[in-house]
Amino acid sequence: MPQITIDYSGLMEDAFDRAGFARALHEAVVEIAAAKPEACKTQFRPSAFTAFGYEDPGARGHAVAHVTIGLLAGRPDETKARLTQRAVELLREHVAGGAFTLHASAEIRDLDPSYRKADA
Repeated sequence: MPQITIDYSGLMEDAFDRAGFARALHEAVVEIAAAKPEACKTQFRPSAFTAFGYEDPGARGHAVAHVTIGLLAGRPDETKARLTQRAVELLREHVAGGAFTLHASAEIRDLDPSYRKADA
């Protein structure tokens, strides 16, 4: 915990500072949600195809990035809102130079009580 996943349009690849984003997001999760730094884990999943509205996907004028943060249950809604707002801000800060409009979003989900982890 936390389990963080970033799904993003592949056309962002060269414009997205993933390492910088992960570090900044981990710092935000520690500060805002009281997580331990060593507990922060992030996976990035580029998408080969993104469709936006009625635009021809070949135009490549839009990119989508969505952050999902899984936390153990019990954090207040205000904490979750602060963290998702910060995640969206960090996306905007760490995606630069792309010839596309970035559509950034984030959400917090409570991990199911069945959640378990193991470090090998």
